[in-house]
Amino acid sequence: MRDHFIERLCELAEDNSRITLVTGDLGFGVFDDYRRRFPRQFINAGVAEQNMTGLATGLALEGRIVFTYSIGNFPTLRCLEQIRNDACYHEANVKVVAVGGGFSYGSLGISHHATEDLAIMRSLPDITVVSPCGFWETMEATEAILNTSGTCYLRLDKSAGDDAPRKKGEKYRIGKARTLRKGEDCAIIVTGGILEEVWQAANILESHGVSASIMSVHTIKPFDTETVLNACRETGTIITVEEHTICGGLGGIVAETLLDHGVHPTRFLRIGLEAGFSSIVGSQKYLRQRYGLDAETISTRIQNLLKKRI
Repeated sequence: MRDHFIERLCELAEDNSRITLVTGDLGFGVFDDYRRRFPRQFINAGVAEQNMTGLATGLALEGRIVFTYSIGNFPTLRCLEQIRNDACYHEANVKVVAVGGGFSYGSLGISHHATEDLAIMRSLPDITVVSPCGFWETMEATEAILNTSGTCYLRLDKSAGDDAPRKKGEKYRIGKARTLRKGEDCAIIVTGGILEEVWQAANILESHGVSASIMSVHTIKPFDTETVLNACRETGTIITVEEHTICGGLGGIVAETLLDHGVHPTRFLRIGLEAGFSSIVGSQKYLRQRYGLDAETISTRIQNLLKKRI
């Protein structure tokens, strides 16, 4: 996703001199082409993410559109006060980009496990929160947040699910979920690169006679209420999957939305981190298996859910 983000940003910066990329002292190999082509639109703020966000806000208030970039929790949780008080409160065009959602940097431990960011960032007023599931969505989301006024958060995963197939002429829209696969027995609602596990889980379910819809919720805020309500009305069974805590993230906002609108699923399951810190270290694939976010476990939990009497 990272490479697709910078590819689209380079394309956009070619025609828009207001775009400025500020990095927290990383991504140099990835940014070599960008730095060479747009030296006056690139700043290395050093290992000082709070200062980076304050700097970005100042530049944005002077007319720039500023992308801040760092790993996992560093551009978000570390400088939450600056995002809230400086960027969001002043409706500044600061686009916070975190590379490494979920367990992307799994071997580096909990400091690098971005597993609470969606819940925390979506709670801020006046912010757009985007979590693409694949490469196409990443490139489209990069352009979309550029054209969205105010502060935005773009969460990128090292992995990426297959966000195709796309309908002919399909347009990416902030706040509009995408139905990637239609099914009758249940609807799996997913955000982020964990989509790759969901695709595999849906194929396993199909081999057991279970027809599952897959919905990519690439925008957490603003949220696509109507599509989620319709999915619940159509199947009665809703499953959310996220490489993130189930507290306050995708599962939380789906549950809130259904209850707020009086649409009650017959079966409901949130799949994500359920308790405590993700204190184990290892590759993203390994941690997904350890925490029950792999395709086999997802499919088994859904099958068990469907077997429950209602």
